[in-house]
Amino acid sequence: MDPAVLRDDMVDSLRHESKAVVGSESVDTAMRAVPREPFVEEESAAYADRSFERLGTRVLSPSAAGRLFEALAVRPGDDVLVVGVGVGYTAAVIAEMTGEANVQGVDIARRLVHEARSNLERAGYPGVLVDRRDGAYGLDEYAPYDRILLEAAAVEPPAALVDQLAPGGRLVMPLGTGAQELVAVEDGDPVAEFGTVAYQPMLVEGEQPHGVERNRTRREDRQRARRDAERRKGWEQSWIDWDDRI
Repeated sequence: MDPAVLRDDMVDSLRHESKAVVGSESVDTAMRAVPREPFVEEESAAYADRSFERLGTRVLSPSAAGRLFEALAVRPGDDVLVVGVGVGYTAAVIAEMTGEANVQGVDIARRLVHEARSNLERAGYPGVLVDRRDGAYGLDEYAPYDRILLEAAAVEPPAALVDQLAPGGRLVMPLGTGAQELVAVEDGDPVAEFGTVAYQPMLVEGEQPHGVERNRTRREDRQRARRDAERRKGWEQSWIDWDDRI
């Protein structure tokens, strides 16, 4: 079937009262325009309303992505930073709404940065800049931003991201650890909530996947897996004073 028809069906389902995650014309139009095939491995299921795993990260389901776009409320000409850009799909839709030259993305995993660049070019958005950065520090070179999207959970709004917002700017992020709420942050404080979500915690330097490590024994692998399952990661660690680190 024609991918454009499948995209229309996908967005129609997101607008239907049974889901009602897309309501604005800008999000509707952008999601109908951006192909999902370059961003997923299973092209035959690209428009199914489910998430995918790719290169150690999650490609959001259309429903989850639609909620982010509605909360972000991007306007034409807005400068936007996507933190945790992953494979690049959300950056592509945002670029459709505001122009690809106005969108920058960062990710802590170098492999994902290369993947996002390639995917964005194949999807028709080669002008989106994607760089390898620790997302906690944002991308100060292109600040201020009218909108910042953080696609990872944190216990509080990262100070550097708040500082990089333009006056009247908005940061959208999953706030919390075990129980998370999708929130919009303005002037450093949450101003709107958009329901519960479940995202991976924001990683800090050294926690990114696909890092180079020494060879380990199977016993070490088992011990490490058990420790990883029990410990909190990155911005789940509420005892860290993140302002001092930034």
